Amino acid sequence: MRLTTIAAGVIAWMATDVVATALTYHLPANEKACFYTETKKDNEKVAFYFAVQSGGSFDIDYIVEGPEGKVILKGEKERQGDFVFTAQKTGDYSFCFDNDMSTFADKFIDFEISVENESRSAQLPSKQGSTPEQTTIIEEAIIKISGQLSTISRNQKYFRTRENRNFSTVHSTERRIVNFSMMQIGLIICMGALQVFVVRFFFQGARKGYV
Repeated sequence: MRLTTIAAGVIAWMATDVVATALTYHLPANEKACFYTETKKDNEKVAFYFAVQSGGSFDIDYIVEGPEGKVILKGEKERQGDFVFTAQKTGDYSFCFDNDMSTFADKFIDFEISVENESRSAQLPSKQGSTPEQTTIIEEAIIKISGQLSTISRNQKYFRTRENRNFSTVHSTERRIVNFSMMQIGLIICMGALQVFVVRFFFQGARKGYV
């Protein structure tokens, strides 16, 4: 079964025009999901981030293709990735996740796709009496703040991924302990029943000998 999903964009403005999509997706075993984004100008920057939050060994196959089916990025059994590439041609770019490697394990994937136009069309409003040097300083400060916010966002994603994976590991360990305990209880009950049967068998055999 092949599953194809078209992701809608959320438009945000900072120092440049950015179209971004951030989603969490549940990918069943033996299935493939594709998401698409469109570039409207040549040489736009496309950022692609993903992290497997839970399921199996926290790995997934992925492939990124351009408008003419050209493979841009590709990986197998990757836990997470953070890439930036230049979309040289205008058109649709596909971002596909493939879970064919898993027979039973479903995967939960966090991913973000953003398209940034490098041409800074958005201009700061000029104030009467301000000099070009002052405007440049303000622009540099905004770019610096934007970079710091991006770093904070990436750190939050990293810590969230670590938290989800650790929680999944703890949950799996707890489930294994419970299963082992139930098996141990079952073995103890079977051993007790077997001992009672053996003792009764010996006593019945002794009584028959006296008769």
